[in-house]
Amino acid sequence: MQHEFVFAGFGGQGVMFAGQLLTYAAMDQGFQVTWIPSYGPEMRGGTANCFVIISDAPIGSPVVRQPKIGVVFNSPSFAKFASTIHSSGLLVYNESLVGHPDGRHDLRLLPVPATELATQLGDLQLTNMILLGATLTAQPILSIEAVKQALDAHLPSHRRSKLAANYEALNIGVQAVSRQAEKV
Repeated sequence: MQHEFVFAGFGGQGVMFAGQLLTYAAMDQGFQVTWIPSYGPEMRGGTANCFVIISDAPIGSPVVRQPKIGVVFNSPSFAKFASTIHSSGLLVYNESLVGHPDGRHDLRLLPVPATELATQLGDLQLTNMILLGATLTAQPILSIEAVKQALDAHLPSHRRSKLAANYEALNIGVQAVSRQAEKV
């Protein structure tokens, strides 16, 4: 089993943290992992993306050309990465900033109004956890509980005050996907 992800958005949206947290959670569960970040020229407001591979066997190369799962935070990232997602893959996108995409009919599209939901929580920085919770609900590679354990184990001390809010945001991502499934 090997799962390849791309997380993409603007710097400051928590793109790197979402990918890194997924990597820690998988590593803590005994999987082989890679996490490769890529930043634009600016840290905040510039482009940011990372590739994550989770495998139950050694990973031959950290290079990902056609990830099976994409998590995009904004329209420029959707435009850049949607075409790279493997056919029959999953593309989770922040519907609050992407709108109604067109073009790909050979993969599962999962719109999540993540920015809107994070705003309702009172913290835009929780957008990343909402999208991660939604992604792992739609493609349950790891449990949400494993991600929560990784948050507890790896969240830096200067961010510990946001632990409960991150847990709540993960749960809101789960609920967003569950509500969509009920509509179908």
